[in-house]
Amino acid sequence: MTRLRIGAFILVSAAAVAQAASADAWVVIVHPKSTFSHLERKFVADVFFRRTTQWPDDTPIRPVDASPDSAVRARFSQDILARSVASMRSYWQQRIFSGQGVPPPELRDDVAVVDYVVSHPGAIGYVSRATSLNGAKAVDVD
Repeated sequence: MTRLRIGAFILVSAAAVAQAASADAWVVIVHPKSTFSHLERKFVADVFFRRTTQWPDDTPIRPVDASPDSAVRARFSQDILARSVASMRSYWQQRIFSGQGVPPPELRDDVAVVDYVVSHPGAIGYVSRATSLNGAKAVDVD
């Protein structure tokens, strides 16, 4: 019985650490003049699925994705979109084929994502938490 409790404790602890680590893996960033400091998880997902296309002030939203082979994209896709990068690629192929939309542009690295967000009003992206934001504004997501 004691071994079972120890095993259960280890599993619960590992899950808690993994969840905390994934939340620390990325940060959502917006244009420096954005008035937002907090966004709902569903809103962010809707932006990257392109179901939501305007900020509440009617500014067009300009989402940008990280490179498809980046670790930050894999983590963000799982945490926010609840899909793998491959699943998202399939989703967008279907949307493109049916004429229902195009995916956000994919940029080569975190620096390119930050540069895009800083230079495009209405932009939103995500980068590794360790990335220098160079004027981009980090927002909380929950």
